[in-house]
Parts: sequence; structure tokens; C-alpha cells
Amino acid sequence: MTTPTRLILRNGRLLDPVAGQLVTGKEVLIEGERIVAVRAQGEAAEAGAQVIDLGGRTLMPGLIDCHVHVLASNANLGLNALQPNAITMYRALPILDAMLKRGFTTVRDAGGADWALARSIAIGLIPGPRIFASGKALSQTGGHGDMRARGELLLSEPCSCCFRAGAIARVVDGVDNVRLAVREELQQGASQIKIMASGGVSSPTDPIANTQYSEAEIRAIVDEAEAANTYVMAHAYTARAIRRAIECGVRTIEHGNLVDADTARLMAEKGAFAVPTQVTYEMLAEHGARAGLPPESVAKIEDVRQAGRNALKLFAEAGVPMGYGSDLLGEMHEYQSYELKIRAEVLGNLAAIRSATSVAAQILQREGELGCIAPGALADLLVVNGDPLSDINCLVGQGEQLAMIVQGGSIKKNLLG
Repeated sequence: MTTPTRLILRNGRLLDPVAGQLVTGKEVLIEGERIVAVRAQGEAAEAGAQVIDLGGRTLMPGLIDCHVHVLASNANLGLNALQPNAITMYRALPILDAMLKRGFTTVRDAGGADWALARSIAIGLIPGPRIFASGKALSQTGGHGDMRARGELLLSEPCSCCFRAGAIARVVDGVDNVRLAVREELQQGASQIKIMASGGVSSPTDPIANTQYSEAEIRAIVDEAEAANTYVMAHAYTARAIRRAIECGVRTIEHGNLVDADTARLMAEKGAFAVPTQVTYEMLAEHGARAGLPPESVAKIEDVRQAGRNALKLFAEAGVPMGYGSDLLGEMHEYQSYELKIRAEVLGNLAAIRSATSVAAQILQREGELGCIAPGALADLLVVNGDPLSDINCLVGQGEQLAMIVQGGSIKKNLLG
């Protein structure tokens, strides 16, 4: 689909996530990949500009998902790690394309995707959301990234250049070794560093209540990330695991289902973010066994599913900003936007929208550039049939109610003519 150098979107209702309101009487001028003006409607169009009448539809920022695994084409993460690299990449293509069609113009991959995949999207080789890649997440032996069954020994960890593309994590232990691993992931282009700080559902031998990595190891990881002007995100479920991670300098807590009120308040005091991913537990409970999730993982789901909605309330009451996360695997990726519905039911429509726009942009350290409609911002925009502030369902599904999708100033979908 060709895109003009200049594009004017007018006669829409601009959704401002920060103000929480729809603004009328404004039009948006896009040049190249960025918004250059949000101005009073009706000015003469610039030479060569294409003008598109939005017909009173909602114009809002593109959505941002802060926790995805775009290479996880199987629900069984161990099977993903065994696939040949080419198969992993080919299976990722429809996953990425579908994310963009749902209106997710940016994602933060929480383990698996690398700089090369992010770059392929950036230069237009393949369609998909802009990727902030974590490279391989870091896991201790026997941790959430260690997919070996009991009795299966690993005599030596392969060098970093030999990891399978489908593996979301690498196993590394010891302060010096985790320092080297962080440096390797950053050298390979990781935007941020992901660690496993507690047990998890999809790994076979680590109970959810376990804490993972010593405090010395976590502090070393945080130190290396901060030296490179980035941050650490941590998979953590329990209050104990969350508290350890936050006190060691971790910036974002992924999942956090078993948080308590005191720990949520500590997160707020430290300026940390939460990225809940409630939809994945709902879908794993419904589809996980059929999709190939191992029985030992299926048995763990209820430990965190029921607590997840309560965690949303605890984070909100403590004032912890929450980014949007889906964390879906395999065929369950299609439910990515249903997290919006869950958030809206518990916290309201505006909070759900902010989690996937303005708060998500803060997490990515891209305020003013993503998650907003403002001069200087990247032109990631959705034209929506309906008002998400009053009916979140117009953003739920496979993009059926999106009349137009613009990413980096490039028109990816246009039903308006």
C-alpha cells in the first residue's frame, strides 16, 4: 500500500489517553514517519498532501503490548526451542502480521526475538509491530527458562551464538557469568534485559513459589543494564520474589499475580512498573492442554489465574502504573486484545487504554514519541469505528473495527478510500 509523503487526517475525534477525553475540531498532519502538527481543522492542505476524511471516527494512538513472545508458535516452550531456526522464523510471520492488524503497532518482546527480527520489520522486509527485543531472557539453572525435564542433563551451555531461535531464554549462573550474558545480549541488540526471578507456569521443574537468582546476581544484571542506559524487566509472581527484584533495582515486574498490598506500595515508592498478563492464564486454562502445554504446567495455572484480577486491584490501589501485556503462546496469540476487556472490567476503559498507550510508552522510555498524538511523535495511529472510552469492544478481536492503521507514517490498512 503506497503512502504519500504528507498525510492529513481530518474530521475525526482525537482520543487523548492522558486527558482521558475525545477532542474534536482538530486535524493531524503527518510528514514522513512523524506527526508534525495537531492543529485546528480546516486549514488549506499542503502541496502534495493526501487528505483523508475520518467521518467522525475515533483517532487514537497505536496500541503497545509490553509482554509478547512473537517466536512462541507452540504453547510448549520446550518444543519451540527444538525447532530449526528457519521454521521458527517462518511461523513467526503470521503472528507478527496479525498483531499489527489488531492495532498493535509496537510490542516489547519478553524473550526470544532479537535485533535482526526487529530490524527486518523496521526496514519493511516483513509486516509487524515495531519490536523492542529482549534477546534471550536470563534464567538460573532449574529456573523458568530451563526447559529440561527432570533427569535430562545439560553437560555444557552452548555459546551465545549457538542458541536456537525458538528458545526464549538462556541458562546462566554466577555473578561473573550473568554480567557477561547481559553484555552479550546488549551487544547483540537487546533493547532491555529480561530475567526470571521466580518460578513459572510453562517451565517443568520450578514451583511458582521459588525465588530465582541470588540478590548478588540480580544486582550485577541491573548494574550492567544501567551502565548501558537501559533497564531490567523481571518475571516474578510472588510478593517475596517481587520485593527482592525491586530492592535490587529491577524496573518492571512481569505478571505479579501473587503480589500483596505492602509489596505493591514498595513498587510505587521505587517508581517501578507492573505488566500484568491476565489473559494468558484465562486462555491457558481453556486451551493449554489441547495446545500442547505439558501436564505439569497445566497443574500450575490455577495457582496464579484466580489471583490475577485481585493483583490488578492491588496495583491500582497502590498507585503502581500498569503496562499492557498479553504473554500468549501458540495458537492463543489470537486473544491478544482480550486483555483490554479484562482490564476494562476490573479497572475501567480509560485505564485499559492507558495501559496500552501512555503508560506503555513510559515503560519503553519513549514518552512523547509513542502512545500519544502530538507533534514530534511517531505517526502510529488507529482509526476506530466507535468510541473505546465507552465501549472497549471496538478494540477487541482481530481488528474488525479498525478502519485504518498507520504505523510510522505508513498506511498499513485503509478502508476509508
